[in-house]
Amino acid sequence: MLRLEKRPEPSRAWVALSPLLAVALTMIVGGALFSMLGANPFEAIRTIFWDPIFSPQFSGFTRPQLLVKAGPLILIAIGLSIGFRAGIWNIGAEGQYIMGAICGAGAGLALYPSESPLIFPLMLLFGALGGWAWAMIPALLKTKLGTNEILVSLMLVYVAETILASAASGFLRNPDGMGFPGSRNFKEWGNVHNGELIANTGLHWGVVAAFIAVIGAYVLFSRHIQGFNIRLTGDAPRAARFSGVNPTRIVLFCLGMSGALAGMAGLFEVAGPAGQITIDFNAGYGFTAIIVAFLGRLNPIGILLAGLLMALTYIGGELAQLMLGVPGAAIQLFQGMLLFFLLATDVFSNYRLRLAKKEVA
Repeated sequence: MLRLEKRPEPSRAWVALSPLLAVALTMIVGGALFSMLGANPFEAIRTIFWDPIFSPQFSGFTRPQLLVKAGPLILIAIGLSIGFRAGIWNIGAEGQYIMGAICGAGAGLALYPSESPLIFPLMLLFGALGGWAWAMIPALLKTKLGTNEILVSLMLVYVAETILASAASGFLRNPDGMGFPGSRNFKEWGNVHNGELIANTGLHWGVVAAFIAVIGAYVLFSRHIQGFNIRLTGDAPRAARFSGVNPTRIVLFCLGMSGALAGMAGLFEVAGPAGQITIDFNAGYGFTAIIVAFLGRLNPIGILLAGLLMALTYIGGELAQLMLGVPGAAIQLFQGMLLFFLLATDVFSNYRLRLAKKEVA
């Protein structure tokens, strides 16, 4: 009989190897999934992980998309990791991403057709405030009424999606759009469009903000007392209270930061790659960023690498749908497997398998 025995301290080897093992297991089981769907598993894995970067046929288009997809994932995941390290589980980043896009786009559209260079910074401010305000709802309910932030933040995603549909077909709808849902297109609006900073690279201000967030989070956790308080709250809540850490302030700070970063990601997306507010604007970045945060071990550098890997599955998945006829749901399942196997292998960081002898009556 096998049983799990708790380790005296977490295994550093398993902590380092479990993300790599999770990726390998995802490829193996994902390959079996693609085989059952009638696709060549080796060709499917190659199409997802190799062709977008190294294939001369596709890389000219797909390489720039790597940064475009990775930017919002990294930005949102950095915000989530701040709360996760403190044991504060914000599962509603998708809603904060949507509200940031709506608030930021609304601020810009209110000044249409001005070409002032101040409009984009103003939109960025309102985008961050929109995400922050949406995250403050579960934060205040948790600190004042003791509600569960997981449920509240998750339910608010569906409220945000309803507001998004109302915005696209109502109060932000393009008056010159002949009645079709959707706001004005920011790609046609001069200084307001968040376009590429360097041609054919995919680098825009959202990607720059993601790199700055990685650096800021690294400094926060390694050099700042607030980062120490966050880690202490997550690792030993009672010790944190005895040392004078205010749990209410930690909750407000962590949820506020994650909401603001998710809102900024939404604004960068609506003013850049997406171009406008539409009914289906949300692409699931807020939920996928949870996988990125855990795959990166809640470490800023790890999140940067995990965000690039997850962006590769987005691009490669779209390529597999186009070239091999793989259904989109299979790609989403493939991404979900990554989190499943990561959590499964992560168990062995704190536990080891032992062979237990059968007890004799």
